[in-house]
Amino acid sequence: MKHYDPETAPDPSDWLSLDEHQRLQLTEAHHRATRVKLPSIKAHTAIHLIVENQIAMGLEPVVRAMSRLKSEGLPRHEAIHAIGSVAAEHFFEVLKSTDQDVANTAQARYDAAVERLTAKSWREEYGS
Repeated sequence: MKHYDPETAPDPSDWLSLDEHQRLQLTEAHHRATRVKLPSIKAHTAIHLIVENQIAMGLEPVVRAMSRLKSEGLPRHEAIHAIGSVAAEHFFEVLKSTDQDVANTAQARYDAAVERLTAKSWREEYGS
């Protein structure tokens, strides 16, 4: 892979053949080239990596969410942000919790939240 474009799904085997650093470099290069102001390009590209990795690995709730969000009219890049927002919320919940049960059930809650995600709910929450 020579470049990353969030509007085009990378081939899963090509994406997963790269190491995390290479994926991060490609994703960051794309965002730097767009010259969009981001609060933290590192955090933004890390969320892209998480979502792209989950899609490439075939994590079913995320794959279904991507398909659903696109069919509801979100561009692929915005759908990555929508799914990433759910991931970020769940990571934050786990990080701030001292309850071991929260960490133990985080994946199931994340999967359920991604399954409920719609273009309408994303737009209502984030105004895009």
